[in-house]
Amino acid sequence: MNGEKLRMIIQCSIFAAITGIFAQIEIPLPLVPISGQTLAVGLTATILGSRYGAFAMVGYAALGAVGVPVFAGFSGGAQVLVGPTGGYIFGFIAAAFLTGWILEKTKFNLTMAMIANTVGMIVILILGTIQLKYVAELSWAQAMAAGVYPFIVVGLIKAFLASWIGITVRNRLVQAKLIDRSPKAAA
Repeated sequence: MNGEKLRMIIQCSIFAAITGIFAQIEIPLPLVPISGQTLAVGLTATILGSRYGAFAMVGYAALGAVGVPVFAGFSGGAQVLVGPTGGYIFGFIAAAFLTGWILEKTKFNLTMAMIANTVGMIVILILGTIQLKYVAELSWAQAMAAGVYPFIVVGLIKAFLASWIGITVRNRLVQAKLIDRSPKAAA
């Protein structure tokens, strides 16, 4: 294994761990808590790009699936992934990839990061709400009320924070030569 691949594995692992830590910052709601996970997903994708951002989220989901308590409320286990909120976790993988992909295809700047992170937030809400509706046996109106509406404003705030912090950190990591300017070159 070359040094670059090892560095990216370590970075993906660090961001999976950060996501697990941010998951514990939560505001409980009846079915789906507001947590710091989506902020961590946005940061991960903005800093690492599509491929490694998605790998980090796969690692996060895998850690939780085997029982490590990295999901919101210090929960873990495969039952969380197949439960009412599991769709949001699967959404993290898709959102990290799509957010990073948009940035790779455009430009790593604050404006594009805000657009990409907003799209990522929408992907998480869509996938999460679909699973919530079917697993919890809710109507679409109930699923939207429990799984989308409470998260729109806070989601936009987190998208902005992920964009602002993510671009700042990414630029510093590029300057320090800890990540490539173009994540496509590392693929």
